[in-house]
Amino acid sequence: MRVVQGRIGPLLVTLHGTVTRVAIVPLLALSVTAFHSTIRPLSAPVRAELGSGGFWHQGCPVSLAGLRLLTVTHWGFDSRVHTGQLVVNADAAAPLALVFRSLYELRFPIRHLRLADAYGPVRSRPDDNDISGSFECRQAIASPCSSRVRKGNGTWSEHAYGRAVDLNPVENPYVGCGMSRDPKSRRYLDRSRLRRGMVTPAVVAAFRSIGWGWGGDWSGSTKDYMHFSASGH
Repeated sequence: MRVVQGRIGPLLVTLHGTVTRVAIVPLLALSVTAFHSTIRPLSAPVRAELGSGGFWHQGCPVSLAGLRLLTVTHWGFDSRVHTGQLVVNADAAAPLALVFRSLYELRFPIRHLRLADAYGPVRSRPDDNDISGSFECRQAIASPCSSRVRKGNGTWSEHAYGRAVDLNPVENPYVGCGMSRDPKSRRYLDRSRLRRGMVTPAVVAAFRSIGWGWGGDWSGSTKDYMHFSASGH
């Protein structure tokens, strides 16, 4: 076999008198970690962490047995591959694994997606509070239109069922009447200029592929750009 032409890309080689074009894959492409995901019941330590932190308690609309730990590969803001985890409803785990596969293929960056970030002691959570996640047994949060203080509106949030996901809340704020409760999010109120970590149409399409809706599509002056849920609310 004799190489006729060599470069990154196809090579022309002569084999038994026949010239053949051979595709060469750059080593950089081979070094990218493949996406992976796992779905498991909640372990005893995770159950204890949810309970001690007040994220689950008796009277929540879903039992601990009805939740799953979803582990996924994702891209970070450092352009590196990370492993993240979410607690989600058992019936949402497999569909969400497909969504996070799409986000990985899109190279959509997620800043914080660890259980310790979402459920650990307050002193150990990221200072920027740009934490993505899913399950939390709580009421839906009232619009900034109605209150500048974060408070419940009297109904269960979709997060209380484990059927909602929030992505990069700093870059994708909860907005009402043109206001956000997080000062760090103010520069992201203008949604016309996409920046890293902001939800894109491709991200919305990934969630829509499993039938989930986006808070950025809500009618009226209240938008929750970080929020995706099975019900659309």
